[in-house]
Amino acid sequence: MQQGPLTTVRPVPALQHRPARPWYGQLLIRLVREKPLGTVGAVLVLVMVVLALGAEVIAPYDYQGTFRDYLMVPPSSRFLFGTDNIGRDVFSRVVYGARVSITVGLGVVILGVGAATVLGIITGYFGGKVDILLQRLVDTWMAFPGLLILISLIAVVGPGLWNVILVLAVGQAFRGSRVMRSSTLSVKENVYIEAARVMGATDLRIMWRHVLPNIMAPIIILSTLEFGSVILVESSLSFLGFGVPPPYPSWGGMLSGVGRQYMHQAPWMVVWPGLAISAGVFGFNMLGDALRDLLDPRLRGSGAGRY
Repeated sequence: MQQGPLTTVRPVPALQHRPARPWYGQLLIRLVREKPLGTVGAVLVLVMVVLALGAEVIAPYDYQGTFRDYLMVPPSSRFLFGTDNIGRDVFSRVVYGARVSITVGLGVVILGVGAATVLGIITGYFGGKVDILLQRLVDTWMAFPGLLILISLIAVVGPGLWNVILVLAVGQAFRGSRVMRSSTLSVKENVYIEAARVMGATDLRIMWRHVLPNIMAPIIILSTLEFGSVILVESSLSFLGFGVPPPYPSWGGMLSGVGRQYMHQAPWMVVWPGLAISAGVFGFNMLGDALRDLLDPRLRGSGAGRY
């Protein structure tokens, strides 16, 4: 019997698996592809952060430096945004004002959203009398005009950068606790929470290992949205004289006082700080709306707001 030629069997090469992109990389790609306004907001936020971190390098002059021979000079190649009534470079003050706004916003978000998360998880998880007591305190706080309460508290503790951060963080903690509470209530009803209880996990472990990781999306969204709100409120307080005191260049402080006094003779003294406030608030709000649509499972594929 004749046998056919022997054929050699080649080994099949192993499949090459590409490493999966990290979640933040996928989120960034979706942001660029699906949310054009959110991408614009992210760019504005990035510019603001770069200005805050590199103020000493970007600003051509010190924010307190004066040029006595150049009072209220219009924008030029030497002074990009012009000078104010005592000869200070407006561009340098706007750049350093970004550092003040980012510092206040970051401090308020860390302290306020952190406290709101703790309050929301505790009230939503335990319920009962603890929930009723804390929610009535929240109702009492929210029954009064927010700006009036903030002004009253700052009048008690005194003006200053860290006092403003502390007072705004308290207000943020009360407002944000409602969001964290509702998120905790929805997570608490899941089966894996009951399974963790059956396995003997303590309440603290359940809140830390199971509740907190599953409400990170609302935490990120709330932090981003509140950042813009904090910038606006801090500017309002500084405009009224209750915010960050001189010589720190706050955007709201640049709009008040001499800014209003000389706005007709030197409109650039108020135009550029006003545009900076608008750009900061717009950037964080657009980024927050986009992140809400991308991170909230209930909005995926619904065509809600192409931001």
